[in-house]
Amino acid sequence: MDGTNDILRNRFLQGMSHAACTVNIVTTDGPAGRAGVTVSAMASVSADSEKPTLLICVHHLSPAAAMIVENGVLCVNVLRDDQSHISDTFAGRFKDEVNDKFECADWIPSASGAPQLSDPLVAFDCTLLSSEQVGTHHIFLCEVQDLAFARHGSPLIYARRAYGTAMQIDGVRNLKHALTGNGVALKLGCFHAAAPYILPQLIAQMPGIGLHLVEGDQRRLCQALSTGECDLALMYDIDLPDALETDQVTRLTPYVLLPDGHPLASQTEILPQELAGEPMVLLEGQPSRDYFTGLLTAEAVTPNIAYRSTSFEMVRGLVAHGLGYALLVTQPACGMSYDGLRLVSRPLVSSAGDTHLVLARRKGAALPPVAQRFAALSKAHFNEAMAYDEIG
Repeated sequence: MDGTNDILRNRFLQGMSHAACTVNIVTTDGPAGRAGVTVSAMASVSADSEKPTLLICVHHLSPAAAMIVENGVLCVNVLRDDQSHISDTFAGRFKDEVNDKFECADWIPSASGAPQLSDPLVAFDCTLLSSEQVGTHHIFLCEVQDLAFARHGSPLIYARRAYGTAMQIDGVRNLKHALTGNGVALKLGCFHAAAPYILPQLIAQMPGIGLHLVEGDQRRLCQALSTGECDLALMYDIDLPDALETDQVTRLTPYVLLPDGHPLASQTEILPQELAGEPMVLLEGQPSRDYFTGLLTAEAVTPNIAYRSTSFEMVRGLVAHGLGYALLVTQPACGMSYDGLRLVSRPLVSSAGDTHLVLARRKGAALPPVAQRFAALSKAHFNEAMAYDEIG
């Protein structure tokens, strides 16, 4: 391959990394034996042929490719977003730990005999119509004989060389339900851990507006701002893209959350070194995960992570039951967990420094009047009510 083709190939791979795909386990069984492989290249061909048809591509070095051809049957199992371990197993990422890839999940035989996951998002039981190799991949044209559906769940998505999940984005038609009679709606994003403790009191000061709210982590909020789903977002000022501009709202000081009665709870402040060896309950997700662990590693303390959760209240509950400490910045008014156990918070003394809650928007974007009003209200609220009282 010459240099020009190498460049085109690399650009093609980079471009395709942005094309989101479902993650599928393609299986077969028959005279050639049983096999399965993780596949992202799967697409509908036609619903209006004699029977519906779909297309999948399998690398020629996969043992499953030749076995599909010989068996003449296959089942395309579309994974749910909580089944990434099945994808990793059939992609060969655990080949040193797993002797039989099929042991990672429960299977039932489909009508064709190809293994079907007992709980896929959807499974297409197929017979093979044709096969052609193009470059490194076999292109299989398949005729769908039967389908199985899950009652719930979202698809596992692969894009930008990482797993993700589908998230509904309300379009203009659905957004109309959030509009008031005069067509005024606040399109607002807020970091999910802080939203329940910050937004209600602010929105209550803007009666009569419609609200389109997106709660999520930094990645989700950046996405919502870039697509125009949100005009404004309350989020942390950590690792924000250059396409956003921000106004600082308040400083956020990290603190240590402890169960009532913990030996460190008797102190007025806590040093990172005093947490060495203590089990940590980590608020998972970005930027929380890296920020909180970074507060410790900056002081040469290795976090002893015992539990992880993306839920703020789950983290608080695990701490309340004595399962570890947590580092947090958002501090609710209530010092109790959901099940009524007392929690204690103490400032963390760290050279890594504070972070800030900011109002972020697309660079150069003009804010609609309702968003300008919310921004002014937010700044005034934090200046008056929390000038000396950290929210986190």
